[in-house]
Amino acid sequence: MKKFQVVGIGNAMVDVLARAEDSFLTEAGIGKGIMQLIDMPRAVDLYSRIGPAKEISGGSAANTIAGVAHLGGRTAYVGKVKDDQLGAIFAHDLRAQGAVYETALAPKDAPQETGRCIVVVTPDGERSMNTYLGVTEFLEPSDIDPDMMSQAEWIYLEGYRFDGPQSHAAFAKAIAACKGAGGRVSITLSDPFCVERHRDAFRRMIRDDVDLLFCNRAEMLSMYQTADFDAALTQAAAEVAIVACTDSEHGAHILSDGQRWHAPAVPTKIVDATGAGDLFAGAFLWALTQGYDLETCGKMGNVAASEIISHIGARPEADLKALFQKAGLI
Repeated sequence: MKKFQVVGIGNAMVDVLARAEDSFLTEAGIGKGIMQLIDMPRAVDLYSRIGPAKEISGGSAANTIAGVAHLGGRTAYVGKVKDDQLGAIFAHDLRAQGAVYETALAPKDAPQETGRCIVVVTPDGERSMNTYLGVTEFLEPSDIDPDMMSQAEWIYLEGYRFDGPQSHAAFAKAIAACKGAGGRVSITLSDPFCVERHRDAFRRMIRDDVDLLFCNRAEMLSMYQTADFDAALTQAAAEVAIVACTDSEHGAHILSDGQRWHAPAVPTKIVDATGAGDLFAGAFLWALTQGYDLETCGKMGNVAASEIISHIGARPEADLKALFQKAGLI
């Protein structure tokens, strides 16, 4: 038995969550429903303009790993923070969930700070993310422990991490160590604009190394540059063993080995959509490591996503296993 069921690699961030009207997005020049990269001055300016905010550890892959840990999975995370206040918050929150987190801190005198994502949540629950990567942008191959990767049943790679200057090399090192020890590789596409920036690199990795692809409808269409959703799904399924594609209120589509399943969405009032895809992936991966069939994995993913969108923040507040049991899945 391997030490870890899932090891995630991503942007270690602290989320700053604030509510605002759509008019604020226009006034502040924020694109609705997408992730925009910003610099430190822009981060300071936006922070000064938002109202009351909640600060909580975030980062896409870290949310996924927190979900796996919440469910009792053996899990670890790799992502860089600074030896500062937000870095301490990030490390404490993730370890408190039960995940192993051992990435070396950037020193106190590093020019960049711990990354943060200013998430503006509008009344419809949509989240618009403004991301200052800070030190997490500089995750490098030396931060990847080959032994940890070889001890993982699955590694989970965050698409946002493709924006870092040495990210591709770090991912390659992790993939080689994991696959060399018989492990498998999953990746999330993260954002359609991220896909546009790195489409060729994504496609190469998907074809050559990925065993499980997570994405949503917009990311899928962007990856395969088509408006035909079914055609994009079919193309993805020809390149990777398992495809798990979410489609908002329309549920999720799972494809593998020539078969396709649809997992219906769980009707929920949306309070904050932040982290829905992250926790879908976390529950899906946990279920997969427990031996559940792919259709059940998708259904558990949807239950977890519905819990996350019912409150502010991207970490579970209810007992996910209890929700799975209530839904008749365990």
